[in-house]
Amino acid sequence: MREKMISDNIVSEVQYEENKLLSFQKINSKTVSYRVYENGMVGIHCQIGEITDEEGFLKAEENLRERPRPYPFELESGKRSRNLTEREVADKELLEIADDCMKYICGKYPDFVFKTSFSQNKNTQSRVNDKGMDYSNTDCCVNVSISFKHVSSKDIMDGFFNFSLRDFEMDVFTKMADNYLANYTTEVELPEEIIMDMQYYGLVGKLADSLNGENLALGTSLLSGKVGEKVFADGFTLTDDVTDEESWFNCFWDGDGCVLENDKQTFIENGVVLTGYADKKNAQKYGISHTGDAYFNFSDIPGAGVRNLRIGRSTKTVKELLNGRYCVVPLNYGGGGFADNGDYTMPVHSAMLCDGEKILGKLPPFTIVSNMFDMFGKDFIGVGADKPIYNDKQILFRVKKGNIL
Repeated sequence: MREKMISDNIVSEVQYEENKLLSFQKINSKTVSYRVYENGMVGIHCQIGEITDEEGFLKAEENLRERPRPYPFELESGKRSRNLTEREVADKELLEIADDCMKYICGKYPDFVFKTSFSQNKNTQSRVNDKGMDYSNTDCCVNVSISFKHVSSKDIMDGFFNFSLRDFEMDVFTKMADNYLANYTTEVELPEEIIMDMQYYGLVGKLADSLNGENLALGTSLLSGKVGEKVFADGFTLTDDVTDEESWFNCFWDGDGCVLENDKQTFIENGVVLTGYADKKNAQKYGISHTGDAYFNFSDIPGAGVRNLRIGRSTKTVKELLNGRYCVVPLNYGGGGFADNGDYTMPVHSAMLCDGEKILGKLPPFTIVSNMFDMFGKDFIGVGADKPIYNDKQILFRVKKGNIL
């Protein structure tokens, strides 16, 4: 039995440094994984660049004899194609977009120095096998990343903003730039109640680790023994969701070739832990439910891993969730994270005060102190129905102020 996995990627990128055009580059890359299965074992050959199928499968057969990997599972089958592309821009248009954006921010905010990247990424992934599988997934978007430094600052960078769009809109860029830069030099005080307003993608890693079925089975997870219990806030729901509009370049199948029912799998619902996740290997090894969650590995067999964790959104806007309070939008932060026990500490080197729609001014440095069970539990406020600051989903949760690290 043979199988082939392909990832085709085309990236065009325009870069500016210190407000001046630095470079334009275009990279076409292709990765192919050839796999030959026999008697519960698989031989794998991963190829970067072009190779004939005959050569690729021959190398996989050689690896089946010399370096076999265990994979005692039936291959998946099915036919489906998904293309999320809304619009592709030509390289000339990408250069024009970058030029227009730079003229806008350099002209309107001459007291800032910018380092920027404007890129278009188009990715097509496919998977075919002798059992009849024929899957393909295509996505394409323009990515904008702006880091800025005020001329009076001694720091290398004061902050940044970025966003992705499947159909670029200049209005999105100008609104975001104005919101971040217009009141940057206005100094304001940190409110007594500190409510963080962040993109949550970097915050769910500890949850993902805790929901790993292997860790739950071994008792090493922070959620071990808590399946079926209410652990988090009423409004907190966590789903592996590849239909999400910000599900950039995520296939609808997983590393084992499995497709979730309705392309979703819920792990936590209204604070109750429903289940952990498991790939085929861990489901068999520990006698736990197989949830169709395996990460991709072009050079080896897959392992357990979620693709696109999403927190359920509120029906209220960010401003409605705040209900007259202010929130903190971090600009430059790092050097912290989650400890093994779920404690979270993060130095915030620069941040802005926001009313839920408009950024009001710059805050002094401080340190976030929280815990996984608090930020998604008693201190969880919600994920807004709109996206006024990041052009993306925004989580609101209360934190304590710690010592500056």
